[in-house]
Amino acid sequence: MPRKLSIIGDLFMLSDMFEQAIRERCRLFDIDIRKHDLRWPDVPMEHGYAVAGMDGLKEYVGTADEAVALVGDAEILVTHLTPLSAGIMDRLPNLKFVAVSRGGPVNIDMKAASERGVTVVNTPGRNASAVAEFTIGAILAETRNITRGHDALRRGEWRGDLYRADLTGEELSEMTVGLIGYGEVGRRVVKLLKAFGCRILVSDPYVQLSVEDLRDGVIQTSLARLLAESDVVSLHPRVTPETTKMLNRDTLAQMKKGAYVINTSRGPLLDYDALYEALKSNHLRGAMLETFSIEPTPPDWPLLQLPNVTLTPHIAGASVKTVRYAASLAAEEVRRYLAGEPAINRC
Repeated sequence: MPRKLSIIGDLFMLSDMFEQAIRERCRLFDIDIRKHDLRWPDVPMEHGYAVAGMDGLKEYVGTADEAVALVGDAEILVTHLTPLSAGIMDRLPNLKFVAVSRGGPVNIDMKAASERGVTVVNTPGRNASAVAEFTIGAILAETRNITRGHDALRRGEWRGDLYRADLTGEELSEMTVGLIGYGEVGRRVVKLLKAFGCRILVSDPYVQLSVEDLRDGVIQTSLARLLAESDVVSLHPRVTPETTKMLNRDTLAQMKKGAYVINTSRGPLLDYDALYEALKSNHLRGAMLETFSIEPTPPDWPLLQLPNVTLTPHIAGASVKTVRYAASLAAEEVRRYLAGEPAINRC
């Protein structure tokens, strides 16, 4: 009898790419695959606090009935955004293994999965390369007035004044860049920054710098020193109670006057009201924001109106390499499950 597997992808994490990776890795096993692609990102994600029966779930797409219909009697589910609440799992008695192609399984009730004997694995670091490259672009776009020049030309205005010494940006080679967080993304950003010749500070109380980074002059230091000395502060930690709103009125006030904030990580790390005040008062020269406290952002959100902010709609992790890498990680986890081997990235 073939083992039944359901792939629920979307318009980014394509089910075809998952199937290709799974069939390559699992060619020794008899598997019956059915697949479906949800409409994200053309339709927005839901959050569990807004939908009855989905308490505790975040960033998912689809209803409970849709999830049950698409998973059906499958033993294995490979997905990106399908919700799995306790109630949904109760309607899927055959489900035993779930591979989620994201860094954190926020669309799954992990307590309920554990209680029901459902193994959940994830794909950590799937988009680390994409986000690290994007971060470099974000720093350059904000510090070198790329956004200001672009916006002006779109309006039919030639901003020759951006060549003035008091308006033009510094080069990265002359800057101190401070990274908060030294995980998968933070380490890659450090590697890319070295090519620019900037001074690099890192604050992460839980991870030590690599021997290579220490040898290359990267400095691991306290958050207070990083804020006081950095011309650019870039956020890369996980969201935890400790890091939620870690950049707030007090910590933003500790930053150098004229510094920049870059957030290509997660919205909850920043107090956006306090950031608005710091930018409006010119204590900070600028910010590049890729993630937000509310997504999609309200059209009347004050930060959207400031001229010294570069904004993108949470796309830093969007690359085809991210899809291929996540599919390969998920496929290997499926192979290990079918072979009776322990999972690599069990949640």
